[in-house]
Amino acid sequence: MTQGTVYGVGLGPGSQDLMSVRADRLIRGATHVAYFRKKGRCGHARTIVEGMISPGAIELPMEYPVTTEIPFDDPRYNELLAAFYERSVAQLIEMAEAGCDVVVLCEGDPFFYGSFMHLYTRLLNRVPVSVVPGITGMSAAWTATDQPITWGDDILTVLMATLPEDALAERIAQTDALVVMKIGRNLAKLRRALVHAGRESEAWLIEYAAMSQQRVLPLADVGESVPYFSIVLIHGHGRRP
Repeated sequence: MTQGTVYGVGLGPGSQDLMSVRADRLIRGATHVAYFRKKGRCGHARTIVEGMISPGAIELPMEYPVTTEIPFDDPRYNELLAAFYERSVAQLIEMAEAGCDVVVLCEGDPFFYGSFMHLYTRLLNRVPVSVVPGITGMSAAWTATDQPITWGDDILTVLMATLPEDALAERIAQTDALVVMKIGRNLAKLRRALVHAGRESEAWLIEYAAMSQQRVLPLADVGESVPYFSIVLIHGHGRRP
């Protein structure tokens, strides 16, 4: 029997009309669809494709054993997630070896800070795997500001707000244009790092980029908390004709 293929399909930032034609075709034609979600939730990736999946398709929700309940530097965090990814991979391989193609829904781009990467490295050389790129959330975010993010020779830095405050401040001070992701509980720390780098006044916050509830405002106007789907930007002002 010919093995099926596991497709990591990038959904883009959260709007169906920002998916690629290839992603749309694979999702609508899928007989098996897998996606990540937090326990007790539908899952954002699954919500994005509502109405696109065939009524007869078999769905495989992959529920994270932990998200923010314990610190990511706790040894248990890696142990729990590693076991979870191994179980998920075993399920996907079983489907593929039965000759079924499986579409794994991936928010944004599968190879850009996504959970699918942890499946991908475990699936390689075991079953066929194919990746469909998607528009990243940060691309949707800077487009929402109606300003180019980089000009000429600008250096763009992408940071995770989970980094130590000193590391954030150092990187922010060194770059021309900036994207900061995974803000959440790290908002206060990120603000202090921006102040330390002397760049707080340049920062913008984009909530739910490309989604119906999108909001764009200067970071200085933001309260004490932000939604999970939030990105902070600083635009570059480099060389131009």
